[in-house]
Amino acid sequence: MTQKSKVLVVEDDAGIRQSLFETLGALGFAVGEAQNGEDALVQLRMVNYDAVLLDINMPGMGGKETCRRICQTFPGLPIIMLTVRDDEEDIVESLDAGAFDYVTKPFQIRELTARLRGVIKRRYIPVREPDVISIVGDIMLDTNRRLVEKKGERIRLAPKEYETLRCLMEHAGRPVRHENLLRSIWGPLYSNEREYLRVVINQLRKKIEDDPTRPIYILTESHIGYRFCGE
Repeated sequence: MTQKSKVLVVEDDAGIRQSLFETLGALGFAVGEAQNGEDALVQLRMVNYDAVLLDINMPGMGGKETCRRICQTFPGLPIIMLTVRDDEEDIVESLDAGAFDYVTKPFQIRELTARLRGVIKRRYIPVREPDVISIVGDIMLDTNRRLVEKKGERIRLAPKEYETLRCLMEHAGRPVRHENLLRSIWGPLYSNEREYLRVVINQLRKKIEDDPTRPIYILTESHIGYRFCGE
């Protein structure tokens, strides 16, 4: 019998908390509940959860502070934040606090469960050596040979295109902020030069997407950054 993934739902609204408990339970998750950040930290010490679903707006210890505490005490435990739609500042601060991902309210349960299963799956992928081959969908990236292929066909990338793709694939399924990409690829002085990034992303899409105008690999996270998909 397959062991159920354990998810802790941290939400101060009892109605939403109960709804998530019942829905996620029916979809095969073992669900725990916490009504605030303090309660969540207590429960995490008692149960080995696989992921945390954390509301950003809670009384007392807020969601972002709870996220920071969880990351400090339980490093590697994936956290998905529930945020208010289009609240860019909250999303950015949540990612900075250590959240793996975010879902905006109102959300589709299929999207939420897909994100949960994705972060749990990636948590238990064995740690690999620095020189690795990453495969996401039809895209293969070999960091040892600096080689990129799509369906076995080599794709020639400029250095900045390669580094951008490598960074996105290392965080496959998770949003990567503009600033983090820019700092990683161009350095700390370039964190605001988003035009550089737009140019490189456009070139990458022309080279790896079947239809660059309808990308399926490099997706735009509005006002936040980019997400590499393909699974």
